[in-house]
Amino acid sequence: MTGHGDSMRGAALVALAALLWSSSGLFIKVLPLCALQIAFARSLVAALTIALVVRLRGGRPFPRPDALALACAVSYAGVLVFFVAATKLTTAANAIFLQFSAPIYLVFLEPRLAGRRVAARDLTAVIVCLGAMALFFVGRLGAGTLSGNILGVASGLCLALFSLSLKLQRDRRPEVDPISSIILGNFLVALLCAPLALRGFHPTPSQTGILLYLGVFQIGVAYLLFNAGMKHLSATGAVVTGTLEAVLNPIWVFLGIGERPSAWALLGGLLILGTIIWYSLPPRLSRRLPARL
Repeated sequence: MTGHGDSMRGAALVALAALLWSSSGLFIKVLPLCALQIAFARSLVAALTIALVVRLRGGRPFPRPDALALACAVSYAGVLVFFVAATKLTTAANAIFLQFSAPIYLVFLEPRLAGRRVAARDLTAVIVCLGAMALFFVGRLGAGTLSGNILGVASGLCLALFSLSLKLQRDRRPEVDPISSIILGNFLVALLCAPLALRGFHPTPSQTGILLYLGVFQIGVAYLLFNAGMKHLSATGAVVTGTLEAVLNPIWVFLGIGERPSAWALLGGLLILGTIIWYSLPPRLSRRLPARL
């Protein structure tokens, strides 16, 4: 059992990861490359970045994977590939919202596979965050093709399975750092995207700089932080905290290119921030807080 101080540290690390993840929207919008080219380049750079950090720390970036590590790597690759495909076939709003359905699956999967009961606190946070996420897309969810929406659901399911398998590796094999599964997953993404991505792929120096940022920081460093935060959080807790990405993403886009979020999106962002703050408080304090307001 981890103490509340450890949980707060874990939440802070995942929040920092979400901050880096959220910067992708702005940079992907300004890059005149196709989605598969961006996915290929940033995942390849991310894999090399994480492997280098692990090696410098004296670890083994490529240990022999077991079935759980392979499942983690495949589900991680599925998150990125299905999300790219969903964004191509349906609206970006549908793809993002359906990906963030991951906590729904985790609330029911994690207790069965990780041997813990469904916590009312987790369930409450998931329901509020999903309701708040829906506000981002009021009036926009009707569009989109069935196949794209199905791929969006698949991306959310993969996100749930990735987070859960990462946590299970930590619990069942504490002597092995599960970051190797993320390295392998990034290489899988690069391999899957390479046949189409390398056709006419000639980025300019400025585009190369953006791709390096996305690979080194937005994916590489972010997942190092996420992996470290998972030491102190449940899979559900990590994904709930990670929804901070959905709040920060439109802020970067607004600051960068002036795309203004709707009033509904602003309300949803405030609800998510409030839920994350409540979720991070000690249980006794969070129960007393409403009575003091």
